[in-house]
Parts: sequence; structure tokens; C-alpha cells
Amino acid sequence: MSAHKLLASLFRYTSLQSASPHMLSFILLAFLAHATPITCQNILQQRLNIIILAGQSNMAGRGGVANDTATGIPRWDGDVPPQCQPNPSIFKLSADMAWVEAREPIHADIDAKKTNGIGPGMAFANAVLTKDPNIGLVGLVPCAIGGTNISEWQKGEFLYEQLVKRARLALQSGAGFKAMLWYQGETDTIHKQDVELYGGRLKRFFQDLRSDLQAPMLPIFQVDLASGQGPYMEEVREAQLKIGVPNVKNVDAKGLPLEADGLHLTTPAQVRLGEMLADAFLQFKPSPFNTNHSPPNFVPYFLIIPQVFWIIFCFRY
Repeated sequence: MSAHKLLASLFRYTSLQSASPHMLSFILLAFLAHATPITCQNILQQRLNIIILAGQSNMAGRGGVANDTATGIPRWDGDVPPQCQPNPSIFKLSADMAWVEAREPIHADIDAKKTNGIGPGMAFANAVLTKDPNIGLVGLVPCAIGGTNISEWQKGEFLYEQLVKRARLALQSGAGFKAMLWYQGETDTIHKQDVELYGGRLKRFFQDLRSDLQAPMLPIFQVDLASGQGPYMEEVREAQLKIGVPNVKNVDAKGLPLEADGLHLTTPAQVRLGEMLADAFLQFKPSPFNTNHSPPNFVPYFLIIPQVFWIIFCFRY
């Protein structure tokens, strides 16, 4: 029931002239109790800065995750560093498409078949808010799924369509896209064929996503690999570094500490990566698209022909 309807119902049974002070207090409290969530919701819709989080396990977060020595089952140690603590200005889009307070592990309901730990998302958002308190509210849209190949992020594939669906729904809340944080490629280091196709697939993914989100200038912050599952990590890194797509900023994770599995970033490494991404985000200056790749201007013949006849007419008469 809205605040206005609540008041209308209450006034059917009482009037301000005959109401006791206790009754007036009750009416005021009832009004405030219903009005406050509406006000908060409106603020959220107007000021939310949408950040898409996509890729595979190192974006979803495996910081603090290790196999239990007794059971062999991966478990998260539950340690949340200060840089990743909840913040009333940070929200996330949950798996059931609702804005909720963001807290680690933020991909727990998205990458639900895996054990999630600390990723870079919360450290990024907290660092951005610390360095730019006027930025407003941050809305994280987690979409990363561990163990995924770049081929699974192509247009028409389930992961791609889910990402677009979630991002579009986030936009319906009256917010705006600010960036996508992308960390993927470890799985593509296994087979040489995947390596050879990686650069083209990655570029097509970025271009299709911007087109489908109607955000042609969407800043994309791509994390260059720190590890790989196969022998071709340097080749995939090279493809990432040479992507050549406007408004894609590379943030290099190479050298950050890894968990005992040699694949996933540790919790301190994820915190550092989040801070690196925040610095890149705050320092980013959009660049115009390369006009050499723009389609030629096309004027339909049915617009040209009348102008030609008009010019001939003017010269003759």
C-alpha cells in the first residue's frame, strides 16, 4: 500500500480535529514507515552507476578458496579484508534480478556451481568511492562464470545472452553504464586452436556487446592474464594486449600472488587488482572511435536525384 493510500484509509476512521496526540503520532509514524523506502528506491534509481563484472573464475573470485585437506572439497576461508567490506553505497544485481546490498562473495549466487571467494569487484567499488566520494551509488552486475572459454561468450551463446539480459535489466532501474570489468582467458591457454582464434573472438565479443547494449563508447577494463590452465598463456596475453578496440584499457595482473593451485589470485592479490582497476577507471579518458573503420556515409539515390534536377532547373532558368 502506498503512503497516500495509507493516509486516506486512516482518515476515513479519524479526523485531525478529534484525533488524540497518540493517534496523530501513529499516523505520522505510519506515513514515514511507508514513505522512506519509496524515497530510497527513487534515489537508487536516479544515481546508480552500473559496473558489469564478467569473465571467468578470477573475476568471480577464488581468493581464500582452498581444498579442505580432510574432504578435498574447495572451501572459502570466510576472510573479508577491510577493502571488501559492505558499503551502503554499493549494490549488486542478484541472480533473481533484484538490487541488494553487495557483500562477499558477490558471485556466490551467479557462479553457483563453484566455491566462490574474494574477487576484485568489492575492492574496486570501495576504492572508487574512497577516491571519489561524489560519484554516487555503485551498482555491480556480476556475470562471471568459472572455467569458461571465450567461445562461450559469443553472441547467441547462453553466457552472452545472460550478460545482456542482466545488463539491460540493470539499465531499466534508471541507471547508466559506466564500465565493464573483464577478466577471462585462462581456459583458452590450453589448445592452440583456441589461442589462434582468441583475438578475433574477443574483439567480436566487445563489439557485439556494445552494440546490443546500445553503448558504443562503453569503457572496458580488461585484465591481462596472470596465469593459465595451459601452455599458451603468453600467446593469449599478446592477443589481449593487441586487441586494438577503442576505449578498452588493459590492466596487467601478471606478477600478482597466486593461490597454491597456481591459477587463482589470492585475497591480497584480488584487493590489489581491484584497486588497480579503480585507478584505471578514475583516470580513464574516452577516446573517439577510429574513423578509418567507420562505414562510409551513404546518401540514398532518391534523395540525390531531386537535387540534381533542381540544380539543372536553376541553371536553365
